[in-house]
Amino acid sequence: MNSKNEIFKNITFVLSNTSHPGNIGSSARAIKTMGFENLTLINPEKFPDTQADALASGAKDLLEKAKVENNFKTAIRDSQVVIGFTARRRELSQEHLSSVDIANKAISLAIDNNVALLFGNETSGLSNDEIQHCHYLGFIDANPKYSSLNLSQAVQIIAYELRKNIGIPQLDFDAREKKIATFKEQSGFYEHLEETLKELDFFDKVQGKRLMHRIRLMFNRIKMDEDEVNIFRGILNQIHKKIFKD
Repeated sequence: MNSKNEIFKNITFVLSNTSHPGNIGSSARAIKTMGFENLTLINPEKFPDTQADALASGAKDLLEKAKVENNFKTAIRDSQVVIGFTARRRELSQEHLSSVDIANKAISLAIDNNVALLFGNETSGLSNDEIQHCHYLGFIDANPKYSSLNLSQAVQIIAYELRKNIGIPQLDFDAREKKIATFKEQSGFYEHLEETLKELDFFDKVQGKRLMHRIRLMFNRIKMDEDEVNIFRGILNQIHKKIFKD
């Protein structure tokens, strides 16, 4: 049985395209004060940087071991679940849950899965492509007339909500969710499916990009495990053999 300490280890805070190094340092400090230690950076504008070191204060060790990746898919390839944070709900969107609800969801998933918490650029937030690859979206219930939060403040709030719920004495490990296929495995299936649909000329009848978005949302709700991914890929292979054989 996993312990509460392992839940902390299974959660990674991912900052995408952060423009100000001070926000990276402040976020590292916010994460460490709540007991988390995993930080991944995607294309930071300036890193390493003295401002990041200064604002990290006693959390400089998190900066030193932070993973730095140059693209989104590489950064989360080993995660089973991706939760993105965005203030506004998007069209054809995933569940959009409050910080309280998303913390409960993240913890139940993190008992047996690696969970990536994705925060976007300070100005533009998450890209549409990043949002499409998220299983859930979260928001912080702020003043609707002025909901602008600094990046590190948002990280601090989410980290606190997670810690608060992990600390509940009656945390039910029997309520854990199944172990889900990694992002890399899930993406391999989506690419395989898209390739097969193109070969079937199915994209001639519908908008391909929009269709794949809807399909991804549907399968993300299922949260396939590795065996289920392999079953579907086996079906696609058989379709290819039957229809496209010489």
